[in-house]
Amino acid sequence: MHEYEFTLKFSLQNAQANPQEYVESLGKAGCDDALIGVGQCGRIALSFTRESISAYEAVSSAIKDIRTVLPNAKLVEAVPDLVGLTEVAELLGFTRQNMRKLMIRAGATFPAPVRDGKPAIWHLSQILAWMTKTGKYEINEALIDVTKTNMMYNVAIASQDLDPQFQQKIIPLIRA
Repeated sequence: MHEYEFTLKFSLQNAQANPQEYVESLGKAGCDDALIGVGQCGRIALSFTRESISAYEAVSSAIKDIRTVLPNAKLVEAVPDLVGLTEVAELLGFTRQNMRKLMIRAGATFPAPVRDGKPAIWHLSQILAWMTKTGKYEINEALIDVTKTNMMYNVAIASQDLDPQFQQKIIPLIRA
């Protein structure tokens, strides 16, 4: 068993709903291992520290527990996943400048960002995999596992809005 730390962000079906109303019910439904954020009407975020055999099981069981209380809530994002260099540096105890030097020195071997701009955004799991592959950094396995799982959930969330016919046309174009 490993301990996984992650946050699940949901939008509630009723955008005017006070998420405070659900805190006690969520705790009783199995979310007693989460800190629940209720700062915005119509939104709720749960930061978990959950023991499980895998990150997938931890995140999936948390979503199932939440769905018992909020069956119509929409999963918006699973965190950690999308990050800038500053977040990566903070997470790993580096300076942002050190992280930027690593990226520049790595050149084309550094993972490509999901969004290349100001700021550039990466999937954290891809950066952690790259860092592990270099053999110079020891990254916590639970962190690697949970970032991979969260990336898959976030990609699945984003893909729900794709037109299936359009998706069939573009997949051959984006494969290398």
